[in-house]
Amino acid sequence: MNDGDLTSLLITAQLASITTIILAFIGTPLAWWLARTSNPIRVLVEPIVALPIVLPPTVLGFYFLMAFSPDNFLGNLWILLTGSPLAFTFSALVIGSVFYSLPFYVQPLQVAFENVEQGLLDAAATLGASNLDSFFSVIVPLSRRGFVVAACLAFAHTVGEFGIVLMIGGNIPGETRVLSIALFDHVESLQYQNAHILAGGLMIFSFLLLSVVYSLNRKWQSR
Repeated sequence: MNDGDLTSLLITAQLASITTIILAFIGTPLAWWLARTSNPIRVLVEPIVALPIVLPPTVLGFYFLMAFSPDNFLGNLWILLTGSPLAFTFSALVIGSVFYSLPFYVQPLQVAFENVEQGLLDAAATLGASNLDSFFSVIVPLSRRGFVVAACLAFAHTVGEFGIVLMIGGNIPGETRVLSIALFDHVESLQYQNAHILAGGLMIFSFLLLSVVYSLNRKWQSR
């Protein structure tokens, strides 16, 4: 692994961490709303959230690239706020990754929230707990498995992104070249030894992450 690959590793870790943190703030209330609402608009929101699962990453990447263009509202607004274009930057990767990994965070958490018995929330309300108190003292402890699975899946999915990252971030060393892009570069240039190192590392990481998730699930089920 050369210095460029180490830089790509740091960029990937930073991207996955930031994406997962943002999803915790965006995806948690969204998952709770989807789990508890009876609003008819839910039938539209759920497919939108799940869209990245079925759409090819290049399709999402293309439309994000168009949205990030200075000729469109989002790209123009970004230039007005920051003074620089949005496309082919680390910020573009974060925005795209948040949307692309959204279902992998929301859906496990939505299932966990749906399994929380309403009677427990009613009992907490009877004891004088506010909605916020009930969420942190009742819902979060009962849904901790869902939080762990959601965070792990979102992080791992962001690490493995390729198509959408290539479309909106390009292949800029030190800024947007993540591990998946670096692996592709090694294969294209016939540097198979370096490609084996990156591919093997990603496989080991994925295996260990899933092992942790399953181990925690078994531990909590035994309690």
